[in-house]
Amino acid sequence: MNGEKTGGERAPQEENLTELLQIRRDKLKSLQEEGHDPFQITRYPVTAHSAEIKERFDEMEGTQVSIAGRLMSKRGMGKVTFCDLQDGAGRIQLYVRRDEVGEEPYARFKKVDIGDIVGVKGTVFRTQRGEMSVRAEEVTLLSKSLLPLPEKFHGLTDKELRYRQRYVDLIVNPEVRRNFEIRSRFIRHVRAFLDGRGYMEVETPVLNTISGGATARPFITHHNTLDIDMYMRIATELPLKRLIVGGIERVYEIGRIFRNEGMDTKHNPEFTTVELYQAYADFNDMMDLFEELLSSAAKEILGGYQVRWQGEDIDLTPGWPRLPMHEAVKQYTGIDFMAIPGDEEAVAAAKAIGVELPETADKTWGNALYEVFDQRVEEKLVQPTFITMHPVDVSPLAKRSPADPRLTERFELFICRNEMGNAFSELNDPIDQRQRFQKQVELRDKGDEEAGMMDEDFITALEYGMPPTGGLGIGIDRCVMLLTDSDSIRDVILFPTMKPLD
Repeated sequence: MNGEKTGGERAPQEENLTELLQIRRDKLKSLQEEGHDPFQITRYPVTAHSAEIKERFDEMEGTQVSIAGRLMSKRGMGKVTFCDLQDGAGRIQLYVRRDEVGEEPYARFKKVDIGDIVGVKGTVFRTQRGEMSVRAEEVTLLSKSLLPLPEKFHGLTDKELRYRQRYVDLIVNPEVRRNFEIRSRFIRHVRAFLDGRGYMEVETPVLNTISGGATARPFITHHNTLDIDMYMRIATELPLKRLIVGGIERVYEIGRIFRNEGMDTKHNPEFTTVELYQAYADFNDMMDLFEELLSSAAKEILGGYQVRWQGEDIDLTPGWPRLPMHEAVKQYTGIDFMAIPGDEEAVAAAKAIGVELPETADKTWGNALYEVFDQRVEEKLVQPTFITMHPVDVSPLAKRSPADPRLTERFELFICRNEMGNAFSELNDPIDQRQRFQKQVELRDKGDEEAGMMDEDFITALEYGMPPTGGLGIGIDRCVMLLTDSDSIRDVILFPTMKPLD
């Protein structure tokens, strides 16, 4: 055979795993035959958690508690077994003695595996070595783990597997939970911040007949009853601005957005944003609000304005610089776009430093300015910086600047080379808006799948009159990456999109 295994043979590792799986199933079958089927138990009264016992140990010592969780280790010493039990708050040691739980229950307990979920009734005490523990009086198997957990000293280290099996990741790498606790706290902070300023939270459709509100490629699905294709939303902007027209002067939505684009450390096809709109405000008001929201979140959640992200020390102390895009380009590349009069000269200036415009983009002054910023400047922005006055060519929903109609009252916030949010003085001129939509339609006809569509109903809404309005969209995932020092968006999304294994 030349050392090769036949089709009917298993590699030793595979054989060992199969044997382990069978042993656990045999244990379950034996329990069921004895009338101790853990899957028949419907509830267990929990009166305390591990963290509470440790925090209030002096007060709780000697009292009886009922705790429940997953066994993470077992150390047998004859008639006594020490275990680590992990619940939703942390870990605590169990002390299980045969003379105290009974001979038959102890024999059953000895067959319990690491990974099994148990309920323990017992007394809070401290061992001779000083370990805060629970002395078991009664142990109940609540759920049988039929698959073994990863090895104790290696854990679940394969990131790809961790993202696919987040449930195992959370069991064996409990520090991972911190990211999602911070995420939850940040979202609560956003809600409290906006609610406290008179904003009304609403919900808008995920399925739409038109893709709009951003420049992005949409996901397309089909509605069987209506027999029409529909688009999963790429932004919540246009429905929210309709509500501003309707008289809701401060409105926001926290929700999932779907974009049929590439995946990398900064992008997931579905992600979470908060979009908010305020009547009688402009993009300067939105800068003030964003700065206060994010800096106060850091202060509340982390205890200060200094954070570490992607190897950089970031200072979130309020007072972030506000830099027009053309000034940022001049500062970092030496090109003064405000001194360039026409499209051809602007495109040539960009090309001279190795910046090419996308094939689908018009060769205009505004697109040249934007591409130079995008390709040469963005990567240099580490500390919080508002980049303002974007070209109208790349800002179809923003109000033109009264000082220069080539520019718009728009900003993006950059921290550590990442865009954190986007805001406008919203375009409320229906005639100008129709022309901008038409430009997007033309780009779409040329093959730009990210270009927007004509939204006649939104034009109609604007024709009824929308007050001057400031709008802001914030990437929740990016902000959580900042607050948790995460390098990948997958580290702050519980179930990131993954390519199927088969």
